[in-house]
Amino acid sequence: PIEDLEINTVAQLNFLNLIKEFCPNALIIYTSTRQVYGIPQYKPVDEKHPINPPDINGINKFAAEQYHLLYYKIHNLKTIVLRLTNTFGPRMRIKDARQTFLGIWIRNLIEDKNIQVYGNGEQLRDFNFVDDVIDALIKCINNENAIGHIFNIGSNEFITLSKLARDICKFKRGAKWELVPFPEDKKSIDIGNYYTDFSLAKRILNWEPKTSLKKGLEQTYQFYIKNFYKYIM
Repeated sequence: PIEDLEINTVAQLNFLNLIKEFCPNALIIYTSTRQVYGIPQYKPVDEKHPINPPDINGINKFAAEQYHLLYYKIHNLKTIVLRLTNTFGPRMRIKDARQTFLGIWIRNLIEDKNIQVYGNGEQLRDFNFVDDVIDALIKCINNENAIGHIFNIGSNEFITLSKLARDICKFKRGAKWELVPFPEDKKSIDIGNYYTDFSLAKRILNWEPKTSLKKGLEQTYQFYIKNFYKYIM
C-alpha cells in the first residue's frame, strides 16, 4: 500500500509542484482509471457516478486526480483527467497479470496453456485499443474546453469475459479456456459488470473509439506472435 501511495499519489504531487515552478504553461493530461467508481450503481457509468474505489490503487488514483484538478483551480495549471477502461494492445505487459488480465491471457494462448476466467465468466467489460487511447490524448491538445475536466474513455462494445475468452481462443487451433474460482484477493475487489458512458468525451473532445475489439485483439495477438520473447523476460 505504501509503495502504491508513493507511485500513484506522492509522485503526482511532486510532479505538479515541479510543473508549477518550472513549466506553468504546460498542458498536463493525467490518465486515471475506471477503478475509482468501484461496483457500478448504474450502467453505463458516467462521470457523475459516485466514487467508491474497491482497492488501494483506486483510492490513490482518485487522490491523484483531485490533486491535478486542485492545481487547476488554485494555480491555474492546465490539467485534464482521463479515466480509462481496460486498455490493451501491442507492448502491454504479458509476463504476468499485474497490469491487465488480457496480457496473461495472450501469453497463455501462445504457450498452449488454458485461459483462465474467474467466477462464472458472465462479468461484462468494455475495452479500448491503445491507438484509440492515444487518439483521446491527442484530442485533448489545444482544446481549451477540456481543461479542468474529467472524461471517461470507453467503448460502445461490451462483452462477457467468457465470450471474450472464446473469441481469443479462435486465434489458435486447439486453444482452450476454463472457468476457475476467484482467488480470495481478486474476489474481494471484483466490481461485477462494468461498461462506460463516454458521451462527454464524444461531445467535448470529439472522440470515440475507431478500432473494433476483434480487430484490436487480432493486431495484439499477431504482434506477440512476432515479439513474444521480448516481453516475457
